[in-house]
Order: sequence, then structure tokens, then C-alpha cells
Amino acid sequence: MDKKVLSRDGTPLAYERHGDGPAGVLVGGALCTGATLAPLARALSDRFGAVTYDRRGRGASGDTASPCSVAREVEDIAALIGACGGGAALYGVSSGGALALRAAASGLPVDAVAVYETPFTLHEDGGRRREYTGRLAELLARDRRGDALELFMTLTGMSPEMIAGARRSPGWAGMEAIAPTLAYDDAVMGDGLLPRELPASLPMPVLSVAGGAGPAWMRESARAVADAAPRGTYRVLEGQTHAVEAAVLAPLLAEFFDHRGSRP
Repeated sequence: MDKKVLSRDGTPLAYERHGDGPAGVLVGGALCTGATLAPLARALSDRFGAVTYDRRGRGASGDTASPCSVAREVEDIAALIGACGGGAALYGVSSGGALALRAAASGLPVDAVAVYETPFTLHEDGGRRREYTGRLAELLARDRRGDALELFMTLTGMSPEMIAGARRSPGWAGMEAIAPTLAYDDAVMGDGLLPRELPASLPMPVLSVAGGAGPAWMRESARAVADAAPRGTYRVLEGQTHAVEAAVLAPLLAEFFDHRGSRP
């Protein structure tokens, strides 16, 4: 990350712009840094100025001592848009998609929004999400970062064997370093239910994408986001999972942004 911009509360945000075309800000999900979306940004860079950034509390970006809020992260996106000329398209993956939708609904100069498998559910989960939120807050307050990571991985459906393998992986220390930001993604997801009024409030084109190889509920949720948006479009990328391949996603995003009017 070779550039910095200050958010409204003074938090420095590290970002990088790939390409010189119309701006598109790429918003990562839980445990992602700007490097996570760099392959996608490079794949878009011949037609767009794709911006990757470390969300606050991650990588080379700063943070505040007080608890983060969704409003602060929306202000972060506003600062990035301002640094890129005052208007942009947004793309968000997973919980980053929820943040992108909320940023667009806040009135920022955004003229197209694309999201990939934003993990909203369509039905009540019997309080499982509330239990997760409470337990996550407890673990992070005690600085039990590894346990917080395990809790999150369990929520996403990883088996105990997979979690044990993750603990032994070289990337575990890096994930522990940014584990406190799991609370930020939890906040942006709210109670986990799709707030249909959110996409319904968006006047700009919205593209909601899911992978064909993932769980059916992800496709149902992605379709519901598109159906709720006045100018929504739903697409499935066959063979793709939640870890979508940049080379597969980039052509779809480029076509959407080309035809739906990203502003420079």
C-alpha cells in the first residue's frame, strides 16, 4: 500500500489504486486486507482505477481507541472516494458487501454497487447470531484472539479439523493480529437477516453475485438482494465458491461497471 488518506476521525487508511480509469473501490470482508483483493484489482486495472485498501484496524491502516462503528467505516469509504476524484463504483465481498451497500445507501457519490455473496440470511436463526455477537465481544475483551477466530470459523461452517489445520498454518498469526476487527464485520452484518429496505433504498444499479458451487442459501440471499433493489441484477458464477477466482469475476464486474455508469 503506497498511499494514505485520512478518514473523518483522523484514522489513516492505506490504499492503492490499480489503473487510471474510472474509480472502483473494492471492499474486503472479514479477515481480509487490501492484498486479498489485489488480484481482482489487477484484473480490472486495464479499464478501471480499482482501489484496494486496508480497512481500519488491518494491515497498514490505523484505528481509533474507541470502538469502531459502521458509520466510521462508511466515512472511510467516503475518504477513499474523495481521494479518487469524488465519485466511484463499489464492490464488496462477503461482509464487505454489506458495508458497500450501507455506504451506497448513506448518500455517498456512488453510481454502481456490486456484491459477492453477502452472507445475509432470509430466516431467523433461533438466536445463534446474537449468541455469536455476545461471545465474540467477551473473547475480544479478554484478548483471546485465537478463540475469537475459532468462534468465527465455526459460525462460517468450518469443521473442527479444518479449524485445527488453520491454527497450524503460517497465516494464523496474521489472522490473530486483525482478529479484533471481527467485531467490525459483525456490526455491519447486524442481526444477520437481510434488511430488504437497504437494497430497496438504492437508486443506482446493483449487481448481486453468488457462486454456483457454494451453499444454496448463499444464492437465495444474493437473489433476494437483487430482487429488493429497484435496479438489481442477479448472476451466478458456475463452479465458484465463496473464495471466487478473480479471473472469473473480473469480466462480469467490468461489463457491469461499463454499462451501468461508473463515474471517473
